[in-house]
Amino acid sequence: MSNAKAKSFEFYEVVVDGMRLTGSFNRMFEPRPITEYDLSALETVTSIEGAESLGYCYQCGKCTGVCPIDTVGDYSPRKVFRRTQLGASLLDSPDLWLCTTCRNCLRVCPKEVNMIKIMPAVREKAVLEGKAPKELLDAFEATARYGNPLGESPRKRADWTKQAGVPVPIMSKHNAPVDVLWFVECYPSYHPRGKDASIALARIFNALGVDFGILGHEEKCAGDSQRMAGERGLFEMLAEHNIKMLSKYRFNQIVVTDPHAYNAFLHEYPALGGDFQTVHYTQYLASKIHELDLKIPIPKRVTFHDPCYLGRHNGEYDAPRKLLHAIPGLELVEMGHCRETAYCCGGGGGGMWLDGFNRDHLSMRLSERRVLEAIEYGADILAVACPFEVSRFEDAVKSTGNAGKLEVMDIAELLAQSAGLLESPVEVGQ
Repeated sequence: MSNAKAKSFEFYEVVVDGMRLTGSFNRMFEPRPITEYDLSALETVTSIEGAESLGYCYQCGKCTGVCPIDTVGDYSPRKVFRRTQLGASLLDSPDLWLCTTCRNCLRVCPKEVNMIKIMPAVREKAVLEGKAPKELLDAFEATARYGNPLGESPRKRADWTKQAGVPVPIMSKHNAPVDVLWFVECYPSYHPRGKDASIALARIFNALGVDFGILGHEEKCAGDSQRMAGERGLFEMLAEHNIKMLSKYRFNQIVVTDPHAYNAFLHEYPALGGDFQTVHYTQYLASKIHELDLKIPIPKRVTFHDPCYLGRHNGEYDAPRKLLHAIPGLELVEMGHCRETAYCCGGGGGGMWLDGFNRDHLSMRLSERRVLEAIEYGADILAVACPFEVSRFEDAVKSTGNAGKLEVMDIAELLAQSAGLLESPVEVGQ
């Protein structure tokens, strides 16, 4: 290879693999001034306790390949880092509220850039500065006032039990210790489709002879989604209340309906004095599946959506599948994105209350993306095990024009149907 040998030459000449290339010497080789990055925006983030690891990013891009939000928008942790590095304020950016804390990025990140800590920490600062989306603030206010983000009366928290058709003991009236304290949570107590799953689970507990009780009006939201959305103070208030109520009663273990509550009880409540043996309802039922008389076949092609906070956050992938495999006639088909690589429903990290905000920044909801994948794999039923998901996916079935093509059911509903504990499929969803 040869080229011009003096800067005084106006043109240069390069020979590469026998080809002679010429061009302006000054344009190609004249030294350019070095411009320093203004890292103040990045330093603002990394100075926040819990958000330090954003500065570890070295732009490998692995997170972009697995980020569910990037499939429906222009977002990934790598992009967040780069935009912040170039001076964009994360505190003022829509990026701050798009993350669903699904944990898929942390699963593949070689530098352990931990968005599960970064986002709640930065969001907390944004909330304190009054920069959170209004619909999220409304959910916070409802939770603080009523103990649930739906704004429902605390006195009505156990009203669903009147429709259960089986005894559901409320601890304040039971006056006896129980083996299982069932922490029902908000959407299974108030939302119509959540109540359907609660009724199914109550009938299963009774069929199994489980000695259980619920807190009823003494229960408040576990608060984990509010914590991940930036309201740690609200989370601590809720947790301290729940711990106080639970400590009044004697029981051997807690069974939770909601994977988000499961995560809180496992990882957050112990630091506040609430160290309870806790399992998700699919784990509990999987240990007793041979005691449940599953006799009515469900000849359907069923696929399962792994909840982020049951799967990637807490490593439970097998219990829900064990339950589905036990149902006669049911064919379980796995979607391409399943187990560790499963898509997110979009409800985590406060996303449950940000659909209006997300509409302006995403091409479609994550729940819609997931429904389309379930249909692509020929499923008749999309089975779920998180109370956020039934309503999200049922809405997505309609909004994608697939009404009548895909049914969304909680695993508890499928088990209750097979065990003959629901009079007919029509009973689900009434």
